[in-house]
Amino acid sequence: MRIIFMGTPEFAVASLEALLQAGENVVAVVTVADKPAGRGQKLQESAVKKFAKEQHIPVLQPNKLKDPLFLEELKSFQADLQVVVAFRMLPEVVWNMPPKGTINLHASLLPQYRGAAPINHAVINGEQESGVTTFMLQHQIDTGNILFSEKVAVGAHDTAGDLHDKLMEIGAKLVVKTVQAIKNNRYQQLPQTTVDANQLKHAPKIFKEDCKIDWNQPVYQVYNFIRGLSPSPTAFTEFQGKSLKIFKCRPIREKQHEIPGTIQTDSKHYLRFAVVDGAIDVLELQLEGKKRMHVEEFLRGVRL
Repeated sequence: MRIIFMGTPEFAVASLEALLQAGENVVAVVTVADKPAGRGQKLQESAVKKFAKEQHIPVLQPNKLKDPLFLEELKSFQADLQVVVAFRMLPEVVWNMPPKGTINLHASLLPQYRGAAPINHAVINGEQESGVTTFMLQHQIDTGNILFSEKVAVGAHDTAGDLHDKLMEIGAKLVVKTVQAIKNNRYQQLPQTTVDANQLKHAPKIFKEDCKIDWNQPVYQVYNFIRGLSPSPTAFTEFQGKSLKIFKCRPIREKQHEIPGTIQTDSKHYLRFAVVDGAIDVLELQLEGKKRMHVEEFLRGVRL
């Protein structure tokens, strides 16, 4: 079975590598165009492109997915199936091209957490369980018929980064399982059940302005917010006129007399922010213009 793989970040590389290790025939890879990044604004290749080049797999990088030249080149590979992991929204002319269709891996247990940031939102909401789902692509995003899913526990102290790594590994195995099931015609398509809109949890893209910490929230809500945005895009607060990112912290539940947002510190070992029912004890942080560091190192270099 001839497969075209579409993806961009490290999360997708794991699935591509798993397919190759399973002996599947990936004939081409589609990924984003190289983008300038860093101080020198040098062109950076996506993680998927770097890996595909190492494996000597042809790479397509269209700026527009409806470009006639790209569509002609895509068709020339005569794929039986397309596999999408962490890529962009595809037009119907692309996802409907192969005879066996296009499958997508989503980092949630659909129909919950449809959208661009399912991992972040699951942790922010304090979920104790998440997972991955493979499904057939159709018109509306993340709504296609479910093929397979796999659950995973979310630890009480897991960050979005921790959950990302769990789902990346389990998702790669699920992609292989799904592809082999399609190849052997041993699968069923399960329509996503109609769920009351009030019961659906969504996972929209997270922007920088969404990451500012509200210290007027309960301690565990703030704690989940911080770990749900760590290591990226990272929760932040204002500190001495600058942005202060917080990567790791621990919640302290206790009767509080301080105004939410008030700093509590001994200037040596701890830095805490008061919330309505306790405090957030900061463990790792990064002040604007500085490197990421542990709180003790931070306190040695700052005057409070």
